[in-house]
Amino acid sequence: MLSRRKLITAAVAASLPPAAMAVSGVTRAEGLKLGEDGLPHVEWFLQSLLELADDVSLAAQNGKRLAVMWELRGCPYCHETHVKNLGDPTIASYIRERFEVVQLNVAGDRTVVDFDGEKLTERRLAEKYGVRFTPTFQFFGEDAEAMKAKKPRDREVARAQGYLEPKHFVALFRFVAEKAYEKGTLRDYLRAQGA
Repeated sequence: MLSRRKLITAAVAASLPPAAMAVSGVTRAEGLKLGEDGLPHVEWFLQSLLELADDVSLAAQNGKRLAVMWELRGCPYCHETHVKNLGDPTIASYIRERFEVVQLNVAGDRTVVDFDGEKLTERRLAEKYGVRFTPTFQFFGEDAEAMKAKKPRDREVARAQGYLEPKHFVALFRFVAEKAYEKGTLRDYLRAQGA
């Protein structure tokens, strides 16, 4: 059923000139590819079996780190993250070379196996980790075995909630790639970087 909100949104989008919809190479005609869950599909994201310990180990074998991107269908800031940040070839290249990214849905019902072996739906896992906003990026340590005994929030080396401008977004990934979290906070890192 077509809601009033969807009808108004469609009418506004249809009235905009194509140039107004062109942002970072994504146009209204191209749009973002949506997966079965309604989330934007990114071809280079890890096609995970949703076993986090295995994902961390796989990332480490490839000389990368694991990042989890939490989203929600229809989230405008998630959309902006895909278009402006992940749609930027320079930023995308930096992330692809250094990270395996797993996409999860805060309202999703797929089963995920946490580091401690607990099987939960995406929604319950989000609750377990206190993920309440979208997008949220979580970054975990490199040793899956060491994370089993830790409390959920202690498994993370960094977290960012909400939309980040491109310069802050890439700085977040640099912060983790450079292990700057061992020396200080993300806020201190951004300040030192002039970001």
